[in-house]
Amino acid sequence: MDLHELPFAKIIVLDKDLAEVLINDGVEMNTEMVAAYHDFLLNHLQAPFSLLVNKVNAYSYDFEAQANLATLEQINAMAVVTYNRISTISTESLASMPRSREWNLRIVSDRGEALAWLRSEQSRVTEAAG
Repeated sequence: MDLHELPFAKIIVLDKDLAEVLINDGVEMNTEMVAAYHDFLLNHLQAPFSLLVNKVNAYSYDFEAQANLATLEQINAMAVVTYNRISTISTESLASMPRSREWNLRIVSDRGEALAWLRSEQSRVTEAAG
């Protein structure tokens, strides 16, 4: 496990192809932050990779950031752990936005369930590749 701190988030590399993302409380993500986030993922994870987004904090995205978020073709799957109904609804709304790449997404309320699903998605893509 390897913790990295960006100005707006903490990213924990759990495995060579799996990371947990915790956006800092009160942040409004913009396109520059999304670009920095994507650069981090590309430089620290082995593709294809999966992400566990832990919504323990309250944060938001500006419109352009919403459209550009998680559009990397190297992202295999994302699990979002939500802790309340508002967080779940905001995640569902974000997931429904049109973007250049459709998400392989699961929204859950249990971190362990999220990790299990992501690891199974990683196994599936690894087996398919080889």
